[in-house]
Amino acid sequence: MLLVNTDYIEGKELETLRLVKGSTVFSKNFIRDYFAGLKSIIGGELKGYTEMLNEAREQATKRMEQEARFLNADAIINVRYQTSNVMAQAAEVIVYGTAVKFKK
Repeated sequence: MLLVNTDYIEGKELETLRLVKGSTVFSKNFIRDYFAGLKSIIGGELKGYTEMLNEAREQATKRMEQEARFLNADAIINVRYQTSNVMAQAAEVIVYGTAVKFKK
């Protein structure tokens, strides 16, 4: 599945299908919080959180692609990611875009 963050694909005429999205809610765990707290004292990247966010984005993207495949889409344009807190210990990653078919 081709994913782009533009509203066109060079050399392709597109038929718009509809908005597709994928999301996941993830929570922090005690061990990551503990080590992140220690790391924040000395500074530097919080690698545990970076990995967790990357995994969440990947899972949300797969869900969006699955929805687009159900529509027999060839690509998804205008792909955007957003993260927000759902509650104190949990956040949501959502990805959305427009499913399209290539015109013959």
